[in-house]
Amino acid sequence: MAHLKQQFKDALSSIEPSDDKTNAPEAHRLVRDALEADAKLTEYGVSPVLIGSYKRNVSIKRIKDVDVFVRLPDMPSDVTSKDILDKFFAVLHAEFGTDSDGHRRTKRQDRSLQVSFPEYDLYVDAVPARPHWDGETWEIPQKGDENEWVRTTPEGLTSLSSEMNAAHDGYYVPTVKLLRQTRRAQLGKKKPGGFFFELATYQAFASGAVSGSDQAEYYVSALTEVSKIIENFVTYGIGVNDPTLAGATIHIRASDEELEAARTRFADAAISADDALAEEDEGKAALAFQKLLGKNGDDKTVFPMPPGFNEDGSKRASAILAGARVVPAGTRTFG
Repeated sequence: MAHLKQQFKDALSSIEPSDDKTNAPEAHRLVRDALEADAKLTEYGVSPVLIGSYKRNVSIKRIKDVDVFVRLPDMPSDVTSKDILDKFFAVLHAEFGTDSDGHRRTKRQDRSLQVSFPEYDLYVDAVPARPHWDGETWEIPQKGDENEWVRTTPEGLTSLSSEMNAAHDGYYVPTVKLLRQTRRAQLGKKKPGGFFFELATYQAFASGAVSGSDQAEYYVSALTEVSKIIENFVTYGIGVNDPTLAGATIHIRASDEELEAARTRFADAAISADDALAEEDEGKAALAFQKLLGKNGDDKTVFPMPPGFNEDGSKRASAILAGARVVPAGTRTFG
């Protein structure tokens, strides 16, 4: 079996955010400071916290957006979702203005305000949140309505991810990253997005069906189970669980064509991954994993070939032939 431990380690390094790890916190800080400086939001008890894939350490190169969950525990109940989004826009537009091309850096979205940071090539999404009546969860603006709110608890997912990672000896988080990278390689910019695949991966792990003794086995096992979850979602309408809210499922925006593409491509990917793991020829196995994981945000191949193999997966011819009377000189010196 081709476990290719070093190559999986190198692949994970290849998709790990680099400069983003510095830029993302700085962009978050600037947005947080602007919101905390406003007198009215201070009255509302403004308390921003970083959430999202970056916070959960499952982002892959390159990070394009950072999510800031802006808790407003003291906001009066008569403040509508439209009111608070309007307020956020006013504060953030006043702070960040326009870019060098004269475009507003603050953009209104259904549930949040997006602030662009051209110098970092990323965005920060600031999501206002008010307390839910249970005192434990939060509500954020509902899409497409002036005063509807939807219950959520994004900080809970951060804790659950950490717990799942610990329960699987540190394999959960890197497996999520590999599944996110597989989604990017197989679907590109089409939906469903990375969050859908992250929660599908969490559901696969939570079911007890994902296991392994190394990263290759965890990746193949998770990919197999996630492909089944996608099949059930697309074909039978069985929702993907929201692990932070009992009985709830997540909602996504994707066309029927996009969902069908995800179903077929991940079904094929699961078969390819299983075949690659069982392959005795490491070059052929590595080539299959290369096709599954594609290229990273820097347009570089994620999964490397093992030593002694060409980029097409064929074995390199040895420079030393059996029975040769002369052995080519090496380049190393000793002494």
